[in-house]
Amino acid sequence: MFTAYVVVTVTTAAGNVAAAIVDFARAGWVLGNMSKYGVPHSWIYPLGAAKAAGALGLLAGLAVPAIGIAAAAGLLLYFAGAVFTVARAHWYSHLPYPALFLLLAAGSLALQITTL
Repeated sequence: MFTAYVVVTVTTAAGNVAAAIVDFARAGWVLGNMSKYGVPHSWIYPLGAAKAAGALGLLAGLAVPAIGIAAAAGLLLYFAGAVFTVARAHWYSHLPYPALFLLLAAGSLALQITTL
């Protein structure tokens, strides 16, 4: 079970680091999507910082479980909000992207709790 936890957590962290880098680079497609979803462009850096902090917290959680649980729970809430935002904007074809990150965060949280 611990191996599954490490694999899912590292995968989740890597995905969030990549997503944060794209946010910090202010990629055109991200700005376009944020406009479609009704999210102000001024939020892109704080949202990227939240992803990066969550990723670092997940990795720190490999050594200190409480930090990993907090980071996974935070990412779970973050991506639940992202799914809600995309659905509210009626861009249903975009739902798989935040939903995948939501499932990875949920998996990290569940596996972290079960390995205690």
